[in-house]
Amino acid sequence: MTGASGGGVTRAPAAVRTVPPPPEGATRLVLVRHGEAECNVAGVVGGRLGCTGLSPLGRAQAEALRSRLAESGALAGAAALYASVLPRALETASIIAPEMGDGQLDVVADCDLCELHPGEGDGLTWDQFTERFGVPAWDNDPSTPLSPGGESWSGFVARAGDALEAVAARHPGAIVVVVCHAGVIESALLRFLPLADGARLRLRTEHTSLTEFELEAGAGAWRLLRYNDAAHLANAAVAAAQSAEASADV
Repeated sequence: MTGASGGGVTRAPAAVRTVPPPPEGATRLVLVRHGEAECNVAGVVGGRLGCTGLSPLGRAQAEALRSRLAESGALAGAAALYASVLPRALETASIIAPEMGDGQLDVVADCDLCELHPGEGDGLTWDQFTERFGVPAWDNDPSTPLSPGGESWSGFVARAGDALEAVAARHPGAIVVVVCHAGVIESALLRFLPLADGARLRLRTEHTSLTEFELEAGAGAWRLLRYNDAAHLANAAVAAAQSAEASADV
């Protein structure tokens, strides 16, 4: 495009530009879903009682992400590393931590970054849970608690969104990595993007996938840079399959 005076090339105005240039001084919030957990495999409600950490495949997934980050250096500039207090998130964070920042970042555990608090259903199998408490009709009433003492969908989305904004506010202009859960990532999309308040998006967020947001300095709106980036999982699946085959031959 040439300017009106016939001079040099000009850019499209910001109001109509579909791919804005990377801003200087922006805050980047990179959300990592934990690897597959033992509670996922066993069909157990995985709150603080039910979560026992990663499955063998989950560890392989986290190690594949670590290898990807080591090769790319994509998060070498990270200023902080946060995680949910649930074992599956803390274990994932500990595996990828060597590729964050200078490799010496402490993992900051924050309960507000946890998956939805399940209440009395924590530690039950999902069959036991549904027999005892039923299934909340969140599409009709998102304010219904999951079980007695647990959170509702709307309450969880508000809590997780507030926690992510608080984390970002502590590190303006920096890259911040948060190892969390699929529900927290969905809450981020609901909080940061112009979507219907409280709607359930029914997303399929992969284990150890990367979701990244950017907040330009002085701007009030977040920008989604990527969602569900799990390119490294193909290698993790191959490694896990080879390991399982080798074990079967022993």
